[in-house]
Amino acid sequence: MSSDLHPSQLHQHLQMYAYAKWSFWGSLVVSCGLLFLGASQKSDSKPWILAASVGTLSVGRRHRQTAKLLLESLGDIEGASRFNFQAWARANTQPTAQLALTVGAIDANWQPENLIADPVEYVNKVQKHVALVGGTGDGKSTQAQYFSTRIGGKVVVYDVDSAKGDWGWVEPTDLIGDGGLPEVDKAMQEALDYLEKMRVYRKEVSKDIPQEFARFYIAEEFPVLADGDNAPQWIRQHAKVGRKRKQFIMVLAQNDTAANFALEGDADILDTCFVRIRLGKKAQDYAKSTLKNPQLEQWLKGGGKKRFMVDDYPCELDLGLWQPNAGATQESNDEGNKEVRSQPETMNEFEQFILDWGQQHPGEILKAAHLSRATRLFDSMQPDEIRIFFVSMADRGLGEVEGNGDRLGWRWLK
Repeated sequence: MSSDLHPSQLHQHLQMYAYAKWSFWGSLVVSCGLLFLGASQKSDSKPWILAASVGTLSVGRRHRQTAKLLLESLGDIEGASRFNFQAWARANTQPTAQLALTVGAIDANWQPENLIADPVEYVNKVQKHVALVGGTGDGKSTQAQYFSTRIGGKVVVYDVDSAKGDWGWVEPTDLIGDGGLPEVDKAMQEALDYLEKMRVYRKEVSKDIPQEFARFYIAEEFPVLADGDNAPQWIRQHAKVGRKRKQFIMVLAQNDTAANFALEGDADILDTCFVRIRLGKKAQDYAKSTLKNPQLEQWLKGGGKKRFMVDDYPCELDLGLWQPNAGATQESNDEGNKEVRSQPETMNEFEQFILDWGQQHPGEILKAAHLSRATRLFDSMQPDEIRIFFVSMADRGLGEVEGNGDRLGWRWLK
């Protein structure tokens, strides 16, 4: 049997078998050809042709016998080939099914490497506005409230289809849209006029606009608002210069195309002036289709509303534990009436250190370089990153900033 042969012998026997088989068939063809040739020749040459034909046929018979003997020593080559093919097919198709199961089984303990925990800090660092993308029930309103509390400023909401309780945390006079799109369009023109007023203030009074002039605009379902005459100019102007003038905008939509934000022909504005925050299914689809990261997609699915995407960075923030009015205190105004002033949520250790220093040195200017020398807490930070804390705290009513660029500093006011 072929299993008893050494691989080198098997190869030699296969060559001999092929030679004997084809030699037999060749001899048969030549013998038949000689017989046909002899039938057309003269009588005196026919015996010679017949003898040659018989001799050739004898040689072919011997080669046929040799092929049979070799075939017996090799075994059933065709059957072995079929068996080997079936074994090959099983070996190469079975792992495919296993692979499909492996892909679906994402490690439950997997964590993204570039995770960020504070989206507001990120937005302040890049000094952009927010395009908030998500479906119904994904938590867009909660995100808007969280950002407005952190960034600060008078909150103004444009929403032509709000239901009772949707914006309960916004002053009724600042919820615009009950009168439909014309009312929103008028309010957007007033916002543009106010933006110009802030330009004049920075030019003629001070480049540092007081927090009392800050605005936080929320445009709900912007594709609907985009039908207004002033919407394209409103988003373009605020996107380009709003942050310098403390006029922050958050535009909400269910898709982040340029057309949905009235930026046809100016799609670059969406990339350069906005941080895209994607919630729910929008974040999962982005991880799957754009980032092509199935592990990130599964991680987002496993976290519910507390996991979302901030540009290309995954973010985990449980706003279900966040209390917007936690720590609110009552103070008396000049007329003796009680009014509520919301205090920021728990600060991180960097902000707490800055606040403690400011309260110990009221009125003194704190610079990034001074902090780096005073404590090792900020050793891993660049000066620009420290200045972001200064601006963020000032925007939330914790002290104020003075100067600009590399000369920007922070101080605590009594």
